[in-house]
Amino acid sequence: MGITHVAMYVNNLEGAREFFLKYFDCKSNDGYHNKKTDFRSYFISFDDDSKLELMNKPGMVDDDKNINRTGYIHIAISVGDEKNVDSITEKFRKDGYEVISGPRTTGDGYYESCIVGFEGNLIEITK
Repeated sequence: MGITHVAMYVNNLEGAREFFLKYFDCKSNDGYHNKKTDFRSYFISFDDDSKLELMNKPGMVDDDKNINRTGYIHIAISVGDEKNVDSITEKFRKDGYEVISGPRTTGDGYYESCIVGFEGNLIEITK
């Protein structure tokens, strides 16, 4: 058993797609569009075959994204080693994204940083 993909709704579908392609060197399919409902999505694929589905449809509600809430809180993306964690984190910082922790080794042994990414979604960058 395993998780085949994680999905998230976004306001700016094209912007979210470009965000992941730019910072994490992943691939995207050509997208899907249901003309009847105006639902649109992209599957973003990572080197380890994990996938993230980015979705958009009319009439979505965009609630505040308090980091101390219940439910899904972040996506963690492995970038291979500490040097990559450091350099990708610095790239985010230079591009104006808020780095809320790290890079650092956590109490449970992960080398990571955490940024506030597109549309206020948290992303952990791990070794």
